[in-house]
Order: sequence, then structure tokens, then C-alpha cells
Amino acid sequence: MNTTLNEPKQNTLLENPQVYRKLQINHTRNKQQDHTQLLDEAAAAFKYEDCKDVYWNPEEFSLLYGTPVWSQASPRQKVILNQLYWVAYYSQIISAEIATIFFNQTSAAGLYAQEDFRLVCDMLDLESAQERAHINAFQTVSHQVEAALFGKRIFSYTMRGPFAETMIFADTNTFKRFWKKLQLQTFGLLSSDNTFLACQYFTVRGVRTLNGKLVQHKLSNYYQKHPDQENAPIPAKISYYHFMDESFHFNSSTIISHDVISCLKPPTAFEKLVANLGLRGCQKDHYHFSAVINGIFWYDPALYAAIYQVLRSQSFSMSDIEAKEMMRLSFTQESEGLHRSYQTHTEAMESYKVYLDKLNYVWQSNKQMSLMASNSIPKYLEMQQKSFSSFLHSQRK
Repeated sequence: MNTTLNEPKQNTLLENPQVYRKLQINHTRNKQQDHTQLLDEAAAAFKYEDCKDVYWNPEEFSLLYGTPVWSQASPRQKVILNQLYWVAYYSQIISAEIATIFFNQTSAAGLYAQEDFRLVCDMLDLESAQERAHINAFQTVSHQVEAALFGKRIFSYTMRGPFAETMIFADTNTFKRFWKKLQLQTFGLLSSDNTFLACQYFTVRGVRTLNGKLVQHKLSNYYQKHPDQENAPIPAKISYYHFMDESFHFNSSTIISHDVISCLKPPTAFEKLVANLGLRGCQKDHYHFSAVINGIFWYDPALYAAIYQVLRSQSFSMSDIEAKEMMRLSFTQESEGLHRSYQTHTEAMESYKVYLDKLNYVWQSNKQMSLMASNSIPKYLEMQQKSFSSFLHSQRK
């Protein structure tokens, strides 16, 4: 009996057994090593009082590390800055993962219409469920810390939708936020009905995740190398569990954006344009580097109010004049912390170049990360000196 339909086949994964096998292995291992239950248990057990006196990350991953604020901080204040790095860092990760959940689903919609693509969609469903567990754990810790230290939010925020500005401290304004929202909504609509763009989203996701891998590997090492893992601070455990899940997510991004995409017909001129505009957007988001937080590409002038509140809080007890002077020294002058952040920015940029090198549809300006590469420490300092002067002027009004 003939069981084969006489019809043309397009975009089929089963005709590419090596690619299909890669997907199977990654999905199976992610299911076997899923850290959702461990994350939920850790979040439920977290009490800030139990670990408020210890570091949660390697020392160099502390807020304002290597700046005058860090140099003059007391041992207790350094512990707080270390913990606030965790809160600030993972508040940014929450924003990214909210967007990831949405675009995982729109991309799955764009892929599910193709033959043999169920495995990819099942893989993305698992990852979205894991992202929700990550967000819950990060929020649980951040809310308790900020409530205890400040009685209000400084780095965290109430839940938001996927169309908000991904960078929570960005060089933005009302028009830019509206334009970004429109772009994200448009891409979601396009990718849900376009197989190439659905796959290409994972090129963007892979690039964005690469920087996370550079930093999160070091954060996870704090737990891995802890002399008493059973009694290690719960936020350090959460960093480790999150990194383990994200390792599989990065593999998914790479397989889909580099291997699955090769199973498709070549992109049209319009598809290439949309794909490259997305990568250009990554460069814009990752253009800046921060003296406040190494590894997150925030726009430091957007952080002035947050850092001022930290320094004026009971934990630091600075006067208005003292806080502003310490900020001036930390933001407008070279420091070890600034150079460390610039080094991370450079390492991330070089890894992006390698990641994109073999993708033929990518513009040369994106392969070379020309926009991101145009930033520098002198440009940072020039921008900060102007911006901080404006900040001081606005405070006098």
C-alpha cells in the first residue's frame, strides 16, 4: 500500500536528520534537567533576613564596584551593593524574559504551520514555562530586598507587558517608547505568519543571550564554588539554576537561527530587511556600558535618580551634597569599574561578531557591530559630564 502523498514538500525538518537530532537532544536534556521545581522551592524558601549579611555574587559583581562609591563603602555597605547588583541585574533579566515568552509563542505560530516543526514548538513551550519560573524567583527576592532596604521599588517594577522598552534604564523618551512598542508589535505580527522571521527571531535572541552567558556563568560560579552549597544564600542558588536552564535556551537559539533556518527557502529582500533592522536594534540597545552595573548595557544618566535614592537611604545615610558629589566622582571620571564594564562590552561585541559571521543574509554593519563598536570611554565621559551637569541643574529648580 502506498502511504506517501504525491505532493511537493517544503520546509521539512525530517529531510534534515542532523538538524532534527540536534533539536531532539537539546529538548530531551532540557526536560531531564529542568530546574523549575528547584527554582520554585528556592523562591518559596527565601527570606531576606536569613542571608542579608552575606555576598550573593563574586565581589566584582557588585553595584558601583570599582568606583569611588565602592572605595569608601563600609563592609556592610559593600554587602548591600553586592546584593543590589543581584536585584538590578535580574530586574533587567525579567524584562527580557517577559518579551521572550511572547516572542517564543509568536515564533512558534510562524513555525507550526510548517511540516515536521512540532518539536521546535514543544521546545519553545517548555522554555516559556521555565521563563515564568525564573521571573517568579527573581521577583520574590527583589521585592523582599527593596522592601527591607528602601520601603519602595528602585530597580524592580510591577509586572509589564512584552511591548515595553526592554532596557529598563534606557536612553528613551515618550516618542521613543511609542516607536519601540510599535516595532515590537509589528514584528510579533509578522513573525507569527512568516517562517523565516520566526526563525530569525532566535538570531536576535541568541545575540542578546550571549552577553548573559558571559556574566551569568560567573554569577553561577559563586554557588558552584561555594564551600557549603547546602547553606549557600538562596539568591546564589537561583543564579545557578537560572544559568543551567538558559544554557539550553541558548542552544535552542543557535540551532534554530543557524541550522533550522537553513532548511527554509532563501529569504526575500523584505525578510532580510526586517531581520537586519532587528539586529540593528540589538546594537542600539547594547550601545551603552555602565559604571553602575557591569554586564548590563544601561544608559547611566537614566540611573541618576535610582543611585541618588540608594545613597540617600538609611543604608548609606549620605546628605544631598555628599550623594551628588559621590555620584559626580563615580559617573564623570575614569575608574576601575568603568574599565571593567567597557571590557565586558567589548567581549560581548566580539562574541556577537562570531555568532553572526556565517549568516549570509546579515548586513556587514551588523556583522561588524559597527554601531556598538563606535562607543568608547572618552565618549562615555563626555556624555556623562554633560548629562550630570543637566541633572544637577534640574535638581536646583
